[in-house]
Amino acid sequence: MTAVDFRKITLVVLLQLWAATSLRNSGWLKILTVSYFFGSFLNHNLFLAIHELSHNLAFSTPVYNRWLGIFANLPIGVPMSVTFQKYHLEHHRYQGVDGIDMDIPSQTEANVVTSVLAKSVWVISQLFFYALRPLFLNPKPPGIWEFTNLVIQLTLDATMVYFWGWKSLAYLILSTFVGGGMHPMAGHFISEHYVFKPDQETYSYYGPFNLVTWCVGYHNEHHDFPRIPGNKLYKVKEIAPEYYESFKSYRSWSQVIYMYIMDQTVGPYSRMKRKVSTVKKDK
Repeated sequence: MTAVDFRKITLVVLLQLWAATSLRNSGWLKILTVSYFFGSFLNHNLFLAIHELSHNLAFSTPVYNRWLGIFANLPIGVPMSVTFQKYHLEHHRYQGVDGIDMDIPSQTEANVVTSVLAKSVWVISQLFFYALRPLFLNPKPPGIWEFTNLVIQLTLDATMVYFWGWKSLAYLILSTFVGGGMHPMAGHFISEHYVFKPDQETYSYYGPFNLVTWCVGYHNEHHDFPRIPGNKLYKVKEIAPEYYESFKSYRSWSQVIYMYIMDQTVGPYSRMKRKVSTVKKDK
């Protein structure tokens, strides 16, 4: 067993499901407020736990990590754990390769999202872009594990609606999408690879939110050593500071969102891209 503790994941899952059932008779304003200021942090924590599990950092046996990822997926409301792993591992293997790395915004996004208003809407909706972009640009046939993820997730969703009503399920889904939009936690989507400094492709964040995001902020370190659990990556920086201290880094994800929206020279196109012809894709 490594540093990704299934007990912590279980605690967050149960706490979020408890919150969802407790809000079953609440007004929509209260549900939205609790989603933004509470549930979003829990679901984002689970999303980044799934990120760790996609690298098999909880168990030495990969299938156990996959099952735990499906379990961590439950409060997120929509099935994504198994599919995320497929695309995320390609992001590591083919970082920046246009047409393969689905972390790269599409050309349509780059052409349309140029103004402050458009970038604000894009930030609010960025989880939709992350979810839909692969379906159009690099679709993959689903397998038995995607089907398993889907059935288990729909079973949980249907159970929530049957016993506690639509508001409980709405709370879970709202917690996912408001937490992935104009939210301090969501700043990591932009901070990790959007180029604010010429010639630097990946950026780390050394702020306090690492405590609740499985240290995803140590992103240069993570790409160098993807098999090291997030909460151990600080040791990489301590052991080899000469490789990391010269890089630009962040202390605030909120500041990154602000810079992204307000800086007219930055947008979805602000990514280092490589042509697919320059990389030999695995068969």
